[in-house]
Parts: sequence; C-alpha cells; structure tokens
Amino acid sequence: MKPISDYSDYRHYIKDFYEERKLMTGLSWRGFNKMAGYASPKFLKLVCEGKSKLSSVGATRLAKVMGLSKVQTTYFLALVTYCNTPVERKKRAAFELMQDIIKNDKVRVVGDDAYEYFKNWWNPVLRELAPRVSIAIPSKMAGMLHEYVSYEDVKKSLEFMVQAGFLKKQGKNYVQTDKAILGSSEKIPKAIRNMHKQMAWFAEKAVENFPVSDRNFSGMTIAVNRANYEQIVEELNICRKKIAEIISAAEDCDRIYRLNLQLFPLTKEIEK
Repeated sequence: MKPISDYSDYRHYIKDFYEERKLMTGLSWRGFNKMAGYASPKFLKLVCEGKSKLSSVGATRLAKVMGLSKVQTTYFLALVTYCNTPVERKKRAAFELMQDIIKNDKVRVVGDDAYEYFKNWWNPVLRELAPRVSIAIPSKMAGMLHEYVSYEDVKKSLEFMVQAGFLKKQGKNYVQTDKAILGSSEKIPKAIRNMHKQMAWFAEKAVENFPVSDRNFSGMTIAVNRANYEQIVEELNICRKKIAEIISAAEDCDRIYRLNLQLFPLTKEIEK
C-alpha cells in the first residue's frame, strides 16, 4: 500500500486499505463498518464511492481502527477536511497542513512487506550508517558495529533496504530515501516491541562498556497522576521532535547513537 502522504483523496486511501485487508484477512465491508462503529454495513463503501462523506468524528474513529500513527492521523484528518469542506479558507489551511507534514516529517509508511525492517535491530542502524561511510562494504560495516552482526546479515540487510525502497544505491554508496519510517500493519507493533527489548539490553550493557564521556544515563523515580503522565508524555514528544530537528540540520555525522526515552510504571495504581 502506498504511503498515506501519496494520497490526495481520503476515499482512495480507505478503499486501498480495505482492499489490502480483504486480501490479507478476508475483511468484509460489514466487518469493516462494525469495527468503525457504523450501524450500516455499507456506509464506508458508499463513502469510497463518493455517495457519502466522513464526519470529523468518524474520521478520527476510523483513523484509530486503521491503526494510523499520530502523524498519519493528522494527515488523514486534514485530508478529510480538504476533500469535504466547500469553504476555500478551510480547504487551503488543510492543504497547507498536509504539505507541512510531507515537507517537515517526510515520513515513509510501510506495511506488511516491510515487516522485516523492524524485525532486526541492525536494519535501522545500517540505514543510518550506510550513507555515511566512504565505501559501503558489508564486511567493513559489520566490523564497525559494537554488537556482532555477520557479514552475510549486513549484505542481506542492505539488499533488502534497497529493494524495499529505504535506501538507494549510488555507485558504491547509499542515500536515504526518507527521513523517518513508520509502520502500518498489525504485525509491526510486535516487531517494534522486540526491537525495544533488544535496544534496552544494549543500553544495559552500555553502562559498563562505555565511558561516561560517550554515554549519558539519567533517571528519576516520581509519583504522578494521569494528568501529570499525559503532560510528561507530551513534553517527551516535544523533546524528541527538537532532537530530530538537531539531527536533520547536522552535517558530517561520525557515529550512530541510539536514544531511548523510557517512562514506565513501577507500582500498581494506588487506591484513593
């Protein structure tokens, strides 16, 4: 399925999503509508045919059903407004928001065909490393990794990422095709969870393996309520975006790092 940012009509995106799920899981229009909270078994089909429209509430609900990320949801809602509103001012604002998302985030959305990308921790590392070495030779790149990865696995990873469109080969070098990768599949979260576990283990070893000049570890044990938690999560999102802006503007990078932002409960909920 194409990245959501390739669509200029939300009806086409919904139809392609449905057709893909129908092929993969046998999803019916009745089942799709039921998942999205519609009593009519044909409502979304009528939407795709241009005979009905999504409301903003329905679009938000459907975005959740389709498993869209925060960025994807923002684009999808703007796309719904762009297609539905007769008010030129609102249409223009929605279009500008969509263009900002494409320009500033340049997010590539992948489905089941790219599950392999998230399955192994070295794929994202090699995707960052390959464009930055003078000559991207698999054996040389394997030797640059602190954790062991065989020459064969590096070679397979590079070939896969070129084939899947994550990297483009130019002579003996590689360039990235997109800034960020987001998953759009039922399988993807499981693969990402596995990657988080692998990276957490690497972080544990890094405490002993690297001097403090090459690593930064800090932590807090805090008491919070739900409102505090939501506010902290938002601050972490802002922080991550600022870091992404720093990286986007950086030149001559000479090392690949992993940044883990971790916030998790240590106790059960305290009764009032």
